[in-house]
Amino acid sequence: MGGKQTLTASDYVHLHNHTQYSLLDGLTKIPKLIDFVKEDGMSAVAMTDHGTLSGAIDFYKTAKSNDIKPLIGIETYVASRKHTDKDPQKDKARFHLIIIAMNTLGYQNLMRLSSTANLDGFYYYPRVDHELLEKYNEGLIILSACMGGEIGQAVKNGQTKQAEEIAAWYKSVFGDRYYLEIQDHGHPDNPIHSSEQQTVNEGVLAIGKKLNIPVVVTCDAHYLKHEDQEAHEALLCVGTGSFLADEDRMSLKDYPLHVETSAELIKRWGKDHPEVITNTKAVADRCNLEFEFGKIL
Repeated sequence: MGGKQTLTASDYVHLHNHTQYSLLDGLTKIPKLIDFVKEDGMSAVAMTDHGTLSGAIDFYKTAKSNDIKPLIGIETYVASRKHTDKDPQKDKARFHLIIIAMNTLGYQNLMRLSSTANLDGFYYYPRVDHELLEKYNEGLIILSACMGGEIGQAVKNGQTKQAEEIAAWYKSVFGDRYYLEIQDHGHPDNPIHSSEQQTVNEGVLAIGKKLNIPVVVTCDAHYLKHEDQEAHEALLCVGTGSFLADEDRMSLKDYPLHVETSAELIKRWGKDHPEVITNTKAVADRCNLEFEFGKIL
């Protein structure tokens, strides 16, 4: 792969997006997201809300009517032990994971996982575990998610061997449907650069190379434009019962979590790692989920 490869907007797909259906966490309105993607020249986009598929139909219809391919997914929570374990000493920790449906079977498995997470696995958050993921793995594409994912946490804590073992387990279950995820705000050229994310990105890229697992770059978008960040901070305050003035409240101000333009992403990643751009399109190309409306399912 030479640095001369010319990438265009349609080579990139946003695979990690939170909409207003991620309650008290996502700010992005679906019609505006679809308009943005279309104007930018991208051909597909994913919806991956926290622990819910409640926006799926709205998202699917809006995307389809604008000739944008909808990828329906979820950002689930993986329990630190079994999804039914609820010991306050051991089970408050949980890890993020992105799951995207490739087809009808995948969508059915995604619904099963989501329902089980909410009905049986709910402990602070709707949770799944490795056993459930293995049981319902067909038709699903998995991304290792953000710094809050199993891989991200292990790399962040310097546990490279553990991160490799986790990645190897996912690869053994999902095969070539497992992708490692890095995030754009870890790039040195990102205006709001996170050195912590950069370290995680470097670790993840190294694991991808060693275990031959493809890597994608995402924005973990929680709002559409950078100027929406203030409003998102206020939304987090509502969710956590705190005030904007609180010094030690939960804040994501150090991270740019907006839907970035394809041009910016290609500018940052295209030269050294064009594959993290083109792999996002490869994921989108593998997903062909069609809903039939007006029938009794």
